[in-house]
Amino acid sequence: MWLATVMPVDDSRRVSTALGALFGLAAMGSASAAVALPDIGRHFDVGIGAATWTISLYALLLAVTTAVYGRVSDLVGVRGPLLVGIGLMAGGAVLAALAPTYGVLLVGRAFQGAGAAAVPTLGVTLLSARYDGGVRDLALGRLAGASAVLASMGPLLGGLAEAAFGWRAVLLLPALGVLVVPFIWHTLTGEGSGADLDIIGAVLVATTAAGLVLLIQSPATGAIVAAIGLVLMLVGVPLVWGQVRRRPDGFLPVAVIRNSVVVRSAAAAAAVPAAWFGMLIAVPAVLVADGWEPWQVGLLLLPSAGVALVIPRVTGPLLTRVGASRALAISATSASVALLVCAVGAVWDQPVVLAVSVLGVTFAFLLGQPAMSAAVGSAVDGSVRGVALGVATLVFMTGGSVGSAVVGGIGAALTIGASLALLALLPLAGVAVLSPLLRRPDPVAVGATEAVTD
Repeated sequence: MWLATVMPVDDSRRVSTALGALFGLAAMGSASAAVALPDIGRHFDVGIGAATWTISLYALLLAVTTAVYGRVSDLVGVRGPLLVGIGLMAGGAVLAALAPTYGVLLVGRAFQGAGAAAVPTLGVTLLSARYDGGVRDLALGRLAGASAVLASMGPLLGGLAEAAFGWRAVLLLPALGVLVVPFIWHTLTGEGSGADLDIIGAVLVATTAAGLVLLIQSPATGAIVAAIGLVLMLVGVPLVWGQVRRRPDGFLPVAVIRNSVVVRSAAAAAAVPAAWFGMLIAVPAVLVADGWEPWQVGLLLLPSAGVALVIPRVTGPLLTRVGASRALAISATSASVALLVCAVGAVWDQPVVLAVSVLGVTFAFLLGQPAMSAAVGSAVDGSVRGVALGVATLVFMTGGSVGSAVVGGIGAALTIGASLALLALLPLAGVAVLSPLLRRPDPVAVGATEAVTD
């Protein structure tokens, strides 16, 4: 009995850390590339607003394909979709690194983002299905912690790679994800329901999400992009709704999108990656404009990696104690404060203040991502857990593309400080959306309390 109790905990540590490393390498696709944006812009003779598409397009494809992987994993198991995703991530990184034109680079980044989307969705799905209760919460915390450590080191690693080998080497870093596969192979399963995938629903959701990001990015890219984004949204929203009514068990199952916990938790959590990706654009842009080298920017942000290493020891128990909804509220509030601090640092041109703001958003991310996963995973039936986590992660990572679009688009039209201050309103709106859940008992906290009592 003692061995049966201890072994899953040991297994959860190994598995969650390995998946977190893979997640971190996927996140490095944005964190490391951010410091190379000025060099990329100069090489292809494009402005910083246009160069931001290197991040925004990656985040967009990362967002819109997450739910696809979640649904496919419900149907065919985790193994195949995850391996396909890792392959696309590595292949896209190689294509972007070798790109002869800016257009080819964006295509490579799109493939890379579409592949990287498999990692957060399927990693969380695997942990949620494999572990329960406090073990699951600790595993999710370790995954977020390991990923945040690598993501936080992304600017420094990217800066060092850029200094030694040029910007192309920076875009190649996420291809290292293939080296993690042997460490997680034993956990992957190929079992699913065998049902059909709603391809039409997937395409409509992806198109509508793309319209939102295009619309937000348009201040830096022009009226044509704004018009395309607006049309995609106006056409896409009613078509998505119609497809849901025709296929209630399709790409967006009614049982998932009518679940208030899933919808509210995902909407509130989306503000956290919005803050993260917004700062990834803002901080290097401010410092490089002041004459900093990319590796110096990475060195300034390195303390966030140390914070990411120790914070899961706090966020895991905090999530178990206060419950997922309250943890999300704390996370969103922290993200808003961090954005305001970053705005002050950008306006006053204070590097130390900028570094402190990144510490704040690191805490917010490390609490918000596992809190959302715990809330969604405990609110749905196991048969739709994969797609529920996929839909939630879609909303979550769409927030990331919105954050980079706000800073890259509105920041180009106004100032970076103003765009950060405007973005700080989004987490507060998330807390308002979450407020009905804060007035009811949280199943995650209740379950943890019962486990301790037993």
